[in-house]
Amino acid sequence: MGHLMRSRLVIAALSLAACHPGGVRAPVRTAATIAQTPNQWRSLAAAANWRGYSADSIPSGWTFADGTISKTRGVRDIMTRDEFGNFELELEWKIGKAGNSGLFYRATTEYDHIYWSGPEYQLLDDVNGEDNKTPLTRAGAAYGLYPAPDGHSSPFGEWNRARIVVNGNHVEHWLNDFKLVEYELNSPDWKAKVAASKFKDWPHYGLAKKGHIGIQGDHPGTLEIRNIRIRELP
Repeated sequence: MGHLMRSRLVIAALSLAACHPGGVRAPVRTAATIAQTPNQWRSLAAAANWRGYSADSIPSGWTFADGTISKTRGVRDIMTRDEFGNFELELEWKIGKAGNSGLFYRATTEYDHIYWSGPEYQLLDDVNGEDNKTPLTRAGAAYGLYPAPDGHSSPFGEWNRARIVVNGNHVEHWLNDFKLVEYELNSPDWKAKVAASKFKDWPHYGLAKKGHIGIQGDHPGTLEIRNIRIRELP
């Protein structure tokens, strides 16, 4: 090795040691590590973030106060004004006795109802709700498609923690720190499940790469949502 080459190697090593104490090389930022880098969280608690489904105003019956979104009866659905593609959504939810609601993601306004386009994270009183007959429609399920195992939801009137991760075609549903559901949008398994469900009637169901977050309101019963926040993923 020539003198000039050795000198350059020494200088490079000294520079690395100065930048990284102990001479430890900083990790290379690959696509995988970039995808894991958290972006800034954004609260969705304010009324300014929301509108009615296919309407510019918020339907009567929804209340936004002290960081909590709530309803006490059947009302029209709401959705975020902004659209999200890859994201992580977190919130706490509390439902009344026999209550039934849901969270939609990547929803569009091309159809008459939000659930005809956006997959749904089910919110339910699993003990008293009418939709409790099958794991496909219990709390945390990907409604009608991927079941949620029992034993992870809190009783009506108590707070639950929900987390939804959507990254490309990959989706995760979490409930009270337990991953209930994991699936791949547009996969052969997904297509087969959609074809065997009521969603087969809407050809664009679940296929939007970007869309609104929605909250279902058109079922009777009370619902409260607090600490709702989202961060977009690369």
